[in-house]
Amino acid sequence: MADGARRRRAGGRAANIDRRSQELFKQMPWRVPQNTDRPTEPLDDEGVARIHDAAMRVLEEIGIEFLNEEACALFKQAGCTVDGTNVKMGRDWVMEMVRKAPSQFTLSSRNPARALTIGGDSMVFGNVSSPPNYYDLELGKKVPGTRAQCQNLLKLTQHFNCIHFAGGYPVEPVDIHASVRHLDVLFDKLTLTDKVMHAYSLGKERVEDVMEMVKIACGLDEDAFRAQPYMYTNINSTSPLKHDQPMIDGCLRCVRRGQAVVVAPFTLAGAMAPVTMAGAVVLSIAEALSAIALFQYVAPGAACVIGTFTSNVDMKTGAPAFGTPEYMRATQMTGQMARFYGLPMRASGVCAANVPDGQAMWETSNSLWSAVQSGTNMVYHAAGWLEGGLIACPEKFVMDCEVIQMIQRYFEPEIVGTEPDDLAVDVIREVGPNGHYFGIQHTQDRYESAFYAPFVSDWSNFEAFEAKGGIWTAERAHHRFKEIVAHFEAPPMDIARREALVDFVERRKAEGGAPTDF
Repeated sequence: MADGARRRRAGGRAANIDRRSQELFKQMPWRVPQNTDRPTEPLDDEGVARIHDAAMRVLEEIGIEFLNEEACALFKQAGCTVDGTNVKMGRDWVMEMVRKAPSQFTLSSRNPARALTIGGDSMVFGNVSSPPNYYDLELGKKVPGTRAQCQNLLKLTQHFNCIHFAGGYPVEPVDIHASVRHLDVLFDKLTLTDKVMHAYSLGKERVEDVMEMVKIACGLDEDAFRAQPYMYTNINSTSPLKHDQPMIDGCLRCVRRGQAVVVAPFTLAGAMAPVTMAGAVVLSIAEALSAIALFQYVAPGAACVIGTFTSNVDMKTGAPAFGTPEYMRATQMTGQMARFYGLPMRASGVCAANVPDGQAMWETSNSLWSAVQSGTNMVYHAAGWLEGGLIACPEKFVMDCEVIQMIQRYFEPEIVGTEPDDLAVDVIREVGPNGHYFGIQHTQDRYESAFYAPFVSDWSNFEAFEAKGGIWTAERAHHRFKEIVAHFEAPPMDIARREALVDFVERRKAEGGAPTDF
């Protein structure tokens, strides 16, 4: 079959799967939300200038430790002051490099309909990534992650239209040896989803393997792969003031081949950062810009995103806290700084709760809405995160997707009332003081799209709730999760590409995969 005909057939089958999915499990259609709200800005112009100056002073006077020999050599070549692993860099050079980064770019995927704009008003959401544990609602406890659990979470990632990209492993499958884990999980990600891909920067073998697998799945030669980003990597600094060897190595490999990088320092005020939120943001900005400047020096115009993971800790226990007022303000402040530097921004949908309960949802809602308020473009861990990132939970994934859909609905133009008929003065006159609006034509014409229709929440009265069994939200989400997995159909993939992926995985496993001693 010719490639064009094969693509049309695959596209038609994918559309049918999406249609069946929407009919079986009511959800909003695929779209990339546009955040039309003005951002919340806690800092005035002078405050932005002070944060910037403080971050530049950290880079000029204190420096960042780069535990990567190649990075240190590159900084030295660029004229920075390198003393062992300590790198000091002037603000003029940093800003010259940062200005080379695009304020907006496109991330493609093996399904062209799933391409994403990163930057501008676009706001995209990704799945939970990297927890070592999985919350099993039937057992009522957390258990170590497995490949089967990881696959089920990937099925949720593909199913929900409000999840736009497949981040890191949605749960770490510890039943697969670490040397070949990336091969099996990337095979699952590329075959169970058709959304934008992620690679861990954990040694050259893992990054290079993922890039080759993405090329195979997308049917690309090297020139086409380098022409635009088809995947991204995300790194955290080792706060305070360090970037490690494998993460910087992975990012350098990505930008040299035209792929995107996200730099998101993980700074907790009072632990790995100053206890004041302004100080924690200063440290985070300095750590992020130092790496982004390096990547722009190596590959001018490389797609880079500045991220934030700044929150506070419980000062009695040292435990991280998320979804707090401090977390929200730090995210808003970082959003201001991202706009100041002209960079797209990444934030997260996170919580510190241990189970899918009320605390989990209010903390995650606070996190997600702070992403809206800050003008965030890329929301990591938007669905399924528990216990500060130590647990992935499918019920929480389903519950979070309801919140994300509410946010998506919030951005729909008809809610704002941009059309003249939305003002409904004639309708108000027609109904008058003694009628109602249920049956009139104005309401009937808008019946299907009038309001958000929840798929987990229960808006019935208490008697109706009892009649349905009185099950709590997490139990309803559990049933929804089981239904989705039972009816899941993988998105279509060209048979030859799938076979090439199988061959690649088998060959790399025979070669030993990736080292585990870095």
